[in-house]
Amino acid sequence: MNKFTVKAGDLIFKEGEIQTAMYIILNGAVEIFFNLKGKEVRIATMRKGDFFGEMALFRSKPRSASSRAILDTDMVTVNSKQQLQLFLNKNPNFAAKMVKIMAERLANTNEMLVDKLNDTLATELEYKIDLEKKFKPIS
Repeated sequence: MNKFTVKAGDLIFKEGEIQTAMYIILNGAVEIFFNLKGKEVRIATMRKGDFFGEMALFRSKPRSASSRAILDTDMVTVNSKQQLQLFLNKNPNFAAKMVKIMAERLANTNEMLVDKLNDTLATELEYKIDLEKKFKPIS
């Protein structure tokens, strides 16, 4: 794991990049955001003890968001699953925190997915009903 400092306003990673590192904040603050129709949408603010970018350790997919230091921020990078395992073994309290946060993130994602599916199904049902009204079979 490498310790480094990011100055306020500097990007840590950019949406669309492919990387294999996650980050743990030792001091400072970071915002996580993505671009939606040309506008930045902040989805989280991370502070001392928080972690982000963990999905990069588990899958080779482009980053789904960007991260930027809000304050001068000291952090460490975790560059592999093996490094993460060693760190978690040495820091069981952080391991418990990580499991809790990842479970919350998964639950929130699941909730958004269910809401989106319900919206899609409701729209499809409305469309089908409209079609049936417009094109009633002749009896």
